[in-house]
Amino acid sequence: GDVVHTLLEARHLEVGARVAAGLFKLGEDVPHGDGAEARAAAYPGTMKLQRQDVLALDFPDAHFDQVFTSCTFCSVPRPVDGLRQLLRVLKPGGELHMFEHTGSKVFVFKQVMDWMTPLSRNFGPEMNRDTVANVRAAGFAVDRVRNVYLDVVKVIHAHKPGRDGTRSTQGGTGA
Repeated sequence: GDVVHTLLEARHLEVGARVAAGLFKLGEDVPHGDGAEARAAAYPGTMKLQRQDVLALDFPDAHFDQVFTSCTFCSVPRPVDGLRQLLRVLKPGGELHMFEHTGSKVFVFKQVMDWMTPLSRNFGPEMNRDTVANVRAAGFAVDRVRNVYLDVVKVIHAHKPGRDGTRSTQGGTGA
């Protein structure tokens, strides 16, 4: 009862183009004519597509309960600044859920990614970012990190600390 009701009332932000579903989707690269508008119209809940720069989000402080990203922060020019914007728009105790590729600590992969990054950054992604360290540097408390493919593709779960530095459930999704 109460848990389902709370989840339905929660505000979610999905950052990046071509993410499956949610209340808000944003990204400078949300493409026109790729069917995103039709998928949003067909979504049974409420979904609003917006083109925004993650470095300057046009949402009030403490507005969202959860933020989701998927293969997004490899292409943000100043990732810590973008993550700080996500922190700003999250309520205290609000959750950040990321599915991202990151740099590798495995010698062979690290070398290849380090060599590829100067080329790849010309068309978007940086192959060797330490996204977990960036999440911490932005002010999030990292709850857990799960490697999905080697140590390159990760699921990162973090939260915005409460006003007293703890995980607040007041106005957020709680633990």
